[in-house]
Amino acid sequence: MAVSIRLTRKGAKKRPFYRIVAADSRFARDGRFLEMLGTYDPRSETDEAKYNLKMDRINDWLSKGAQPSDTVNSIIKRVKKAE
Repeated sequence: MAVSIRLTRKGAKKRPFYRIVAADSRFARDGRFLEMLGTYDPRSETDEAKYNLKMDRINDWLSKGAQPSDTVNSIIKRVKKAE
């Protein structure tokens, strides 16, 4: 089972809101997932409100071999840089 850390889209039409999840790469984008690892709200004004991540759980999944998507990888870098 190849686990990936990726975004799932939630929210209304033209008002996106994303969950960052660990999911099997064979599952659908908005389908089943193994664990919710945080949220990303691109419409928020401040970075504190934009990103809400459980970094301990993300690091745990990365240590187990999960592959983050390009977008999630850039979000993780931004959060680590802000800390």
